[in-house]
Amino acid sequence: MSDATPHPPESPGPHHSEDALLGGRVRLVQPRHGYRAAVDPVLLAAATDARTGDRVLDIGTGTGAAALCLAARVPGVRVTALEKEPEVAELARHNAALNGVPGRVMVYAGDLLRPPPILAPGSFDRVMMNPPYLRADAATAPPGAWKAAANVEGEARLADWIAFAAAMVRARGHLTLVHRADRVDEILALLHGRFGGTVLFPVWPKAGEDARRILVACQRGGRGPARLAPGLVLHEPDGSFTAQAEAVLRDALALRL
Repeated sequence: MSDATPHPPESPGPHHSEDALLGGRVRLVQPRHGYRAAVDPVLLAAATDARTGDRVLDIGTGTGAAALCLAARVPGVRVTALEKEPEVAELARHNAALNGVPGRVMVYAGDLLRPPPILAPGSFDRVMMNPPYLRADAATAPPGAWKAAANVEGEARLADWIAFAAAMVRARGHLTLVHRADRVDEILALLHGRFGGTVLFPVWPKAGEDARRILVACQRGGRGPARLAPGLVLHEPDGSFTAQAEAVLRDALALRL
């Protein structure tokens, strides 16, 4: 396990860029090429209904986009972020320091199949995660180890991600995840028996188009039928963001699932 102590911020090197999320509330250094955080982690953070004092686990944090967006929106929330790739975890630590929240966003390098001992089961109020979207047996991994790990399942499959979330969250705690809409049936099957009170929140690229992403919120040990929420349309016909999407992506408005 790598320690979670952040290194002092430095200027991005030639292979990295510094980008802004939430209208500049979050600064994010990330590689210029390969996997780059976009809309999905911002939506994930917006849909995670955390409160001041909550302990949140962000599984597969990458460079820390979702963790930092949540910390920016909810003062006093404490985020523990887990990232498998050590060099990416180091970049997430850098970003936590860059944003002035190293005491509230603690990043650990580790594999969810062999988690660091510091991650005690049942110790988190909420878990959020953005698992790889593609099944290992249904996709060709893109070049680059990190981009491949971010997009295509490796040794840990979706079932492992959900089982790990169930183990880490406290009884009656909450899980929020973002995934491809065409895997919703698999997600619901994996949640059954562990989580309930599930809310499905579709994200449409434009009005009248099929949803490509789905946000899912549920409760450990919760009961009640699944509910389909109104969802969010991202773009106007001309490609610009809708007013509702702008409020979430630029103005840090929470998504109420």
